[in-house]
Amino acid sequence: MNISTLKKRLKEALIWIIIITVASNVISYLRKPSLSSDMLPSIKMAMIDGRIFDSKMVEGKPLILHFWGVWCPVCKMEASNIQTLSEKYTVITIAVNSESNEEIREYMQKNGLDFDVINDEEGNLAKRFNVEVFPTTFIYDGKGKLRFSETGYTTTAGLLSRMAIVK
Repeated sequence: MNISTLKKRLKEALIWIIIITVASNVISYLRKPSLSSDMLPSIKMAMIDGRIFDSKMVEGKPLILHFWGVWCPVCKMEASNIQTLSEKYTVITIAVNSESNEEIREYMQKNGLDFDVINDEEGNLAKRFNVEVFPTTFIYDGKGKLRFSETGYTTTAGLLSRMAIVK
């Protein structure tokens, strides 16, 4: 393969990457939940480890709320990205319609995950946030204002770049 052919293929690959990136962002925008407010609502719920999450405890810090399910193949693909973010930022995940706390713990142990999880067995919290697509991620700034919402798979780099803006 000569240099000219290589340059042409690299250019085509770059164009496709740009097209896919733009298309996925447009789709995510169109599928994002409509919320009644862009401010973080009060949430006080038990997590699967027995601790209580209270949204007032994270005031002044950015917060990632991530809705997922153990039954969701895309969520499973994205789980390592969420794990990476949870090691640097406050991440609360909501396992929707995902059976018992014990089954979620087993799933997480099997997949090497240890981020914080609220078990939304009946999907009530998901309904409160109008989440219909999984996974869905909301990123709030330190003042509790919604800055980003993503539906579907999001890369670690994409999530980290959003968090860099939110800080």
